[in-house]
Amino acid sequence: MNNPIRCLAAALIALLPISVATAQTAWPAKPIRVVVPFAPGGITDSVARILSAKMQTLLGQPMLIENKAGAGGAIATDYVAKSTPDGYTLLMGSAAPQTLLQFVQKVGYDGLKDFAPITTANTNPLVLMVHPSLPAHNVRELIALAKSRPGKLNFAGAGGLTQFSGEIFKYQAGIDIVYVAYKGGAPATAAAAAGDCEITFANYSDALAHLKAGRLRALGITGSRRFPQSPDVPTIAEAGVPGYGVDSWNGLFAPAGTGADIVHRIATAAQQSMKDPVTHKRMDDIGAEPGGDTPEQFRAFVQAEMQKWGNFVKQTGIKIEQ
Repeated sequence: MNNPIRCLAAALIALLPISVATAQTAWPAKPIRVVVPFAPGGITDSVARILSAKMQTLLGQPMLIENKAGAGGAIATDYVAKSTPDGYTLLMGSAAPQTLLQFVQKVGYDGLKDFAPITTANTNPLVLMVHPSLPAHNVRELIALAKSRPGKLNFAGAGGLTQFSGEIFKYQAGIDIVYVAYKGGAPATAAAAAGDCEITFANYSDALAHLKAGRLRALGITGSRRFPQSPDVPTIAEAGVPGYGVDSWNGLFAPAGTGADIVHRIATAAQQSMKDPVTHKRMDDIGAEPGGDTPEQFRAFVQAEMQKWGNFVKQTGIKIEQ
């Protein structure tokens, strides 16, 4: 009499693995949030929107951009670190909040241990620019001017590498210029173009329109090589500060503990999106060189970046002004 019940129970138990597997493969079953650590309009926000437009088609679910600006990107980064690792909350991470800030200020996360790196989205240079009224036409002239006016020249930024590029420049050039904080890269660059600040270190995407209009003058690229879109602009290292080099990047992250299958599906969608000609051109137009490495390669890259910045801060004692 109990045999039919036992058989039914055994059958239900046998189906459990199939049900679990079905539930796992159902991802994504709802919209995916992509949290951006900065205000709308900057390169991190722009890249997130460009990539999401193609990725959501490949993944079959909307990808919603959510801007959480503040604390140089630490607020959004900390938020995602503490989010449920189910693949529905992602971070469009940025170089400084992910690998640098933890060495110069107190944050509630570890940029590697608390995340599942997915893929590099892009790399891009920053540009050292001055208002045209400033009597400095190259890096050496700017350094000489700053030394003649200690503490009198201001540089606009939005935290992260837009600030730290200037702090490193100050340290290595032996000058005293004052950081002025803005809520995003676009407002910071606009402030410099308006003459509210004499200097700015801006992402290339924020700089482009002002450079073309003559509202700002480019003196140097922060990266280790000249940028193809502005081949006549030297690197800061070759223009007067040997050894200077700051490269900016963005990348997709999920909270630590997110399933490897989900991480690889997101990475595949991002890689395919970056190979799409329309997406590639849109990124190229804002000075963002597409990435697309594997989760394993990206993890190794982030780890190396953290080691580089940790060693630099330890060796120099450099600090970010809050």
